[in-house]
Amino acid sequence: MLALTSIWTTILLAAAVALAPMAIDMYLPAFPQIGTDFGANTAQVQLTLSIYIGGFALAQLICGPLADRFGRKPIMIGGMLIFALASIGCALATNIEMLQLFRFLQALGGSAGPVLARAIVRDVYTPRDAAKILAMLAGMMALAPAIAPTLGGFIVAIFDWHWIFIVMAAYALIMVAVIAFGIPEPLRPENRQPFRMCSLLRNYRLVSTDPTFIGYALTSAAVYGGLFAYLSGSAFVLIEVLGVAPEHFGLYNAVTAAGYLIGNIASIRLASRYTPDQILRYGLLGGLVSGAIMAALAYGQLYSPWAVVLPQAAVMASLGMILPQSMAGALANFPKMAGSASALLGFTQMAAAAAAGALVGHLHDGTPLVMATIITACAALALFAYLFLVQRYPAQDFEAQSANS
Repeated sequence: MLALTSIWTTILLAAAVALAPMAIDMYLPAFPQIGTDFGANTAQVQLTLSIYIGGFALAQLICGPLADRFGRKPIMIGGMLIFALASIGCALATNIEMLQLFRFLQALGGSAGPVLARAIVRDVYTPRDAAKILAMLAGMMALAPAIAPTLGGFIVAIFDWHWIFIVMAAYALIMVAVIAFGIPEPLRPENRQPFRMCSLLRNYRLVSTDPTFIGYALTSAAVYGGLFAYLSGSAFVLIEVLGVAPEHFGLYNAVTAAGYLIGNIASIRLASRYTPDQILRYGLLGGLVSGAIMAALAYGQLYSPWAVVLPQAAVMASLGMILPQSMAGALANFPKMAGSASALLGFTQMAAAAAAGALVGHLHDGTPLVMATIITACAALALFAYLFLVQRYPAQDFEAQSANS
């Protein structure tokens, strides 16, 4: 078995977390084809994404406490097995309602990877070191949104969308074997929490009423909302509105993923010279400016793929700086309840993502305008949460007030 602090374990955790963006990004190029096959409109197809995000959010609330009680490995393995079976169900769906149902079941299993990977990092590392590891993990994970849409586009062009879900099922089964035999159980017996309703509610009450957690979680959730506004709307905007071929859709996504990777690398490099608070602040300001540029171009009716993709790449670079700091800050105060804290953080992120994605699908007007406006609004909300909550209640021994930076 691998040592928990080895780079290979970090790579393995990144591969586990990548299951979530794979389930989201790989089938985006197939949106138009799914709509045609099932006779479904834009909102119905987009709902398959929002349902996944909603199910993902709800499942985390149970997944985290279960992992605090029984350990990280068995829950992660069980979740991935559920994900694999639901993926096969998606591939066999005969109407849009069946696809929506199996996407929900897919989300129930898929939540285990991201929630428990974050919890494992908190099990093993201090809050400051956890921010660096989460940044490394997110940087490696950035390969998923770069590769997945490209692979999905080629699968759609050569075969059809059903095979996308077969590939997802195969990936999940491989991860089951690797996790089962590749890493030891990271949760120490003395840190296990009882899985009783009263204990579960008590833990969630402690986490959800902690002002430090609230500040970092809302900051993270707002930028997640902007990310999923783009993911929900980009296929329709780029393919249907701006004429990008489905097999080329992933190449444009690779540009935005490169922005995310650049932001992650910057976060790691800057950690030795700047406080987490400063990195978070610069990322939030950069995200707001980048989103505003995209919105301004859309309001000016400059309709081009690059008028969407290049500003979004800059937004993604800001996310690469924001997310590791905000996630590590949210978990910093809960070393013995990392599973529950990670679950509640994930729920908050995914609830914001589902709301933003549904809003984009409902308001889509055949232009990039709605998507760009929602991305900018989410960036503004994230900065608001940072200024009024994070700076007032920073995580001890992790964040520094800007006045002391």
